[in-house]
Amino acid sequence: MAKTILITGGTGTIGRRLTQMLLQQGFQVSLLSRSASKKDIPNVTVYQWDIDKGHIDPQAILTADHIIHLAGTGIADERWTDQRKQQIIESRTKSTQLLANALRSGKHHVQSFVSSSAIGYYGGDTGDRPLTEISEGGSDFLAQVVRAWERSVDEVAALGIRTVKLRTGIVLTMEGGALPKLVQPIRLGAGAPLGSGHQYMSWIHIDDLCRMYVQAATDERWRGIYNAVAAKPVTNETFTRQIIDLLNKPHLLPRVPAFAIRLLFGEMAIVVLGGNYVLNKRIREETTFEYLFPDLLPALRDLLH
Repeated sequence: MAKTILITGGTGTIGRRLTQMLLQQGFQVSLLSRSASKKDIPNVTVYQWDIDKGHIDPQAILTADHIIHLAGTGIADERWTDQRKQQIIESRTKSTQLLANALRSGKHHVQSFVSSSAIGYYGGDTGDRPLTEISEGGSDFLAQVVRAWERSVDEVAALGIRTVKLRTGIVLTMEGGALPKLVQPIRLGAGAPLGSGHQYMSWIHIDDLCRMYVQAATDERWRGIYNAVAAKPVTNETFTRQIIDLLNKPHLLPRVPAFAIRLLFGEMAIVVLGGNYVLNKRIREETTFEYLFPDLLPALRDLLH
């Protein structure tokens, strides 16, 4: 009998691709959603939940073999006001606590709980210092978000359920996130590195990330924290140059100055101007996972062409 994987945040960019991939592989897929209906998403079962009210359809937990937890307000969708910062943190911690409470209080046969996390754990800008899963966390807002997020996942682990946290880098897809925003000015002939251009981008192709979620959920050897990135981070300038070459656009314009980006985005500019050199040490050394796109150029070619 096909295993059922319950996804939170399933209507987001990663969730939609993951759902498609799971259905192709013969899994049953169910989603927790505040607004989606069966009519919106074919071939999946949709259960209702309301994080603010602490409500979740118990049938969602009762029927799940594995849970993949992607829910969370977008980090870079709006400027970071105090209210927005609170939303970013609570959308992650409250949703996880709601799932933990449901698992604690009801019958279930959930075998694994795989949660999204982020390389922001290490801080928004760590330069060219190599970071592995055992590196120290940062102290800025991004690090605070991830630390609180991962602590809430520990509540599930305390129930004896195998838990995995995937600290995800920049997810490459043309369906959302950073890549379309970087590609658009290049298509218009206005490609330029951001800030110094020397900041490192630790990236992963969306298909590799989704395949990673599937393996983490179903392979009992996966436990704890993994850096969900490809093996070779690149600088922002290199990233921009490879897109320009692939699209046969004019050579680089002068760099977009950091002060202009800070004026536009405020504190959130760290998402663009900061960088991390994150290594996938545990995935490379402790799992059998094989990347479809270990190098940037083939990944970009797949997505842009």
